[in-house]
Amino acid sequence: MRGLLLFLLGCLVGANATYFLMSDRSPEPVVSATTGTVTGQYPDALPPAGNKPSHIERNEAEPDPADSTQHDTGPILPPPLPAMRGSAPNSATTPAAAGSGLLIPVQGVTASQLSDTFTDARSAGRSHDAIDIMAPTGTPVIAVADGHVEKLFTSKLGGLTLYQFNRDGTLAYYYAHLQRYADGLSEQQVIRRGQVIGYVGYSGNASPEGPHLHFAIFVLGPEKQWWQGEAINPYPQLGGAPH
Repeated sequence: MRGLLLFLLGCLVGANATYFLMSDRSPEPVVSATTGTVTGQYPDALPPAGNKPSHIERNEAEPDPADSTQHDTGPILPPPLPAMRGSAPNSATTPAAAGSGLLIPVQGVTASQLSDTFTDARSAGRSHDAIDIMAPTGTPVIAVADGHVEKLFTSKLGGLTLYQFNRDGTLAYYYAHLQRYADGLSEQQVIRRGQVIGYVGYSGNASPEGPHLHFAIFVLGPEKQWWQGEAINPYPQLGGAPH
């Protein structure tokens, strides 16, 4: 009988000790592999309501689509100017006199290469009223300023010619002896300073041995007639040095 009581007592003590040891064991926390934060005590545990980290579903190495600063690509640059109909503006242009704002109308020619032929005599007692800019046949001719094509005209003396009015219609720029016009060029077309408008030639009464651009500037009257105006010397306007 005594042995039975000792056996039962031993079982009771062992059970209490086992319960004590099990209840005292603290479960190990689970650390998120993504964020390094504790998300619960057990693998299937959820964070307390309202305490879930806002970044727990996102990899911190990736940009946040909601953060506009992540998509900043620098200052917005204005778009390039649209291409004009015909030939595009040519980068190989030569500035003329600083005060006039005009370009030398033949590509590659500098002011030091110009000659003042404005007052030279011509046939039938005429004055030249222009300058001749010598260049090989086919050299691009460029607009000296912004404006529009007022008239495309073929004459006996000037050959293939172009009359350009400036933006406010006070001046006409006259280009003569052209080999041809730039592709797509038409009357009333807006053209830009530096835009290719034609090519040097020897049409009209020019000599094939001396292709050149005959260039003139006319002050227009109130009637704004392309065929008449007061001629002014282009030479100083294009940066030609005084004699």
